Amino acid sequence: MDDLFHHVAEFIARHHAWAGVILGLVTLLESLVLIGAFIPATALMVMAGGLIAAGVLDPLQVIFWCVAGAVVGDAISYELGRGLGPKTLRHAAFREHRRKIARTRLFTRRYGAASIFIGRFFGPLRAFVPLVTGLLGMRRRTFQLANTVSAVVWVLVILAPGYFAAKGLAELEALSEADLITVLIATAVAVSIAGFAAWRILKARMARQEAALAMLSARVEQ
Repeated sequence: MDDLFHHVAEFIARHHAWAGVILGLVTLLESLVLIGAFIPATALMVMAGGLIAAGVLDPLQVIFWCVAGAVVGDAISYELGRGLGPKTLRHAAFREHRRKIARTRLFTRRYGAASIFIGRFFGPLRAFVPLVTGLLGMRRRTFQLANTVSAVVWVLVILAPGYFAAKGLAELEALSEADLITVLIATAVAVSIAGFAAWRILKARMARQEAALAMLSARVEQ
């Protein structure tokens, strides 16, 4: 994995025009079930954040391709789980990962669409969450909404450490009090919007579950 990281990092450093496409491909591969654990996308994105801060890479291009790769990769895993259904767990390729998939099923059943957000940042289960949501039959619209929004948040969060590290503590300390207040307000608004969206999704899911339980109870009483 270290050799792969160095080769890709060197290619990106030499071919700036291809950086966005390469990073997008890397994030796509990291999002795929089974092979994702062998792709050093996070380390490369942190490095890319530093190159963005240095003015070497175009931030919009990098963000666009990374988000696209993450969305497509998770969508492929989701469709794989949805298409194969429960027999996925009996496939030889997943035999060594049954315990991890079982944990992911419990995790997904408990948190629903929010598991896609959480799973983006939870390494051990990250690549399996989309597969299991497809396996459990989550609605495509719900999945794709959570998939896209979480991909944008994930990409920005992963790029941020490299970006701010390259900018240096001196620039952060030079911010005026007004600038700091503006940053804090913007962060609070972004977190509030994301939290509200997650709450609405969870609320809708709970309402559907309660309706299903009510129908089941009515049938039992009859």
